[in-house]
Amino acid sequence: MKTENQIGITPVAASRRGLIKRTTFASLVLVAATIPGVADDTSATVTREAHNAIRSFRVDVPESELTELRKRINATRWPERETVTDDSQGVPLATIQKLARYWATDYDWRKAEAKLNALPQFITEIDGLDIHFIHVRSKHANALPIVITHGWPGSILEQVKLIGPLADPTAFGGRAEDAFDVVIPSMPGYGFSGKPTSTGWGPERMGRAWAVLMKRLGYTRYVAQGGDWGAFVVDQMGLQAPAGLLAIHSNMPATVPTDVDKALLAGAPPPSGLSPEELRAYEQLVRTFKQVDYARLMGSRPQTLYGIADSPVGLAAWLLDHNDADGQPAATVASALNRTASATGELTRDEILDNITLYWLTKTGVSASRLYWEYKGGFFNAKGVSIPVAVSVFPGEQYEAPRSWTERAYPNLIYFNKLDKGGHFAAWEQPQLFASELRAAFKSLRGDKGRVIRAQHTGKGQVKVAHLSHRDIIEKLDGKDASATVKEVTFEPGQKDSSHRHAGPVFGYVLEGEYEHAIDDEPVKIYKAGETFYEPSGCVHRVARNPSGKARTRLLAVILHARDAKEVTLPQKEKE
Repeated sequence: MKTENQIGITPVAASRRGLIKRTTFASLVLVAATIPGVADDTSATVTREAHNAIRSFRVDVPESELTELRKRINATRWPERETVTDDSQGVPLATIQKLARYWATDYDWRKAEAKLNALPQFITEIDGLDIHFIHVRSKHANALPIVITHGWPGSILEQVKLIGPLADPTAFGGRAEDAFDVVIPSMPGYGFSGKPTSTGWGPERMGRAWAVLMKRLGYTRYVAQGGDWGAFVVDQMGLQAPAGLLAIHSNMPATVPTDVDKALLAGAPPPSGLSPEELRAYEQLVRTFKQVDYARLMGSRPQTLYGIADSPVGLAAWLLDHNDADGQPAATVASALNRTASATGELTRDEILDNITLYWLTKTGVSASRLYWEYKGGFFNAKGVSIPVAVSVFPGEQYEAPRSWTERAYPNLIYFNKLDKGGHFAAWEQPQLFASELRAAFKSLRGDKGRVIRAQHTGKGQVKVAHLSHRDIIEKLDGKDASATVKEVTFEPGQKDSSHRHAGPVFGYVLEGEYEHAIDDEPVKIYKAGETFYEPSGCVHRVARNPSGKARTRLLAVILHARDAKEVTLPQKEKE
């Protein structure tokens, strides 16, 4: 194996602080990039003054590195086979040997490399570390920017199949108004991003870094999505609520209530009073916690994993031994090892090897593992996110989050859906279905409903409100914190309010149940949980009641008092 001084690196790449240490595998061609909304960097070297520059990135792995990879695979010292007839002792010998034979003979990394290089890739320094990312701007007007975060043992390759359906929905059965601008960063220590040389790069810091990245790309309003570790990152973004973040979407939501989480960690029976759906989720979590010894090792002794840095087969087995609801290794991954092609987007053997090979070539097996050591918080327990949240529950996930837990964990839940297929690697396994979920999840943020995006308490009964989703409202209030009064209102079954007039505009959000509502001479409408309504200044509150005879209704009402508030009007229909 060549040392980093023996491997050719272009002068541009070698000049970048920290890059040489992570490019011992390849010559990376870096050229200046012109990106709409950001400054053009025409310098051949990156100085401290230009640390926020965005440079184009291209992968070019020397053939000698691929030859060395195949040589190491063929030189593997194999152990004896497992003493059981199932996979309870780990990845079966026959499974990994079959994969290794293909990997060393017929697998072609160049195909994966070509797919990556067909996409706009960039590098930028954030908080002292190089961050690699894919950035695809949609050709459609008013595309909604989205930053998508992968997990472990994944990489940006998990999400590349989403790019087409999200950025160009009309080519995949969607509508132009469903389009997204797509940003997919490699987490620190993963893929082509820099490897941290000191502690501190956990999900919290990544969340702050992604906010910097989106601002640097010129986005003032955007959404964020994540699964696996990406779910932790977007939860942290939700807690941090950076300016411009409209909402988050998770396909591995953190919803477990405190009493349930304590029982799980103690190995105790489930708390009393759980519904059948909640009890099923509890049992799924019990199973999951029995299958995450890999996480415990990485969370305590990641540096000890020298074997996965030295042996490609050792690395492959380690990355394969991740669980989902249907097995360990994950059932979808195990089935993909026997799938050579898929017309509908399911995982294939080559895609599994693309991901493993990326880890090998970038020497990130150990650096990626340190994320487990960095994170000291809980895993599936509710974190207290209050900004708008969308959740998609896939049946093959670690556990299927019940709606009851999800509504409590995310009180500003704007979308919830349970799917009939898809697992832990949902974006990788079912890209078309996953893209459809994202379109539906964030649809309300594109429409003509006024939704309070951020609310910060400033005193008793007072909040600061900013960033309302409707574009016309944003133009008036974005960047101006509007003083407001916020209150929660409860209507018991059948209860109604008397007719009255509002002095200031009100944005209402239905937290629970249904709300029958009408102002002035407008027709009566029924709003359900997760929906919003708007009442302009001076309107007559004509109808306000709970139409249900059984369930209560809870509302969050935000009454604006800003000088600009009286000027805010909500058009009846969004302009095309």
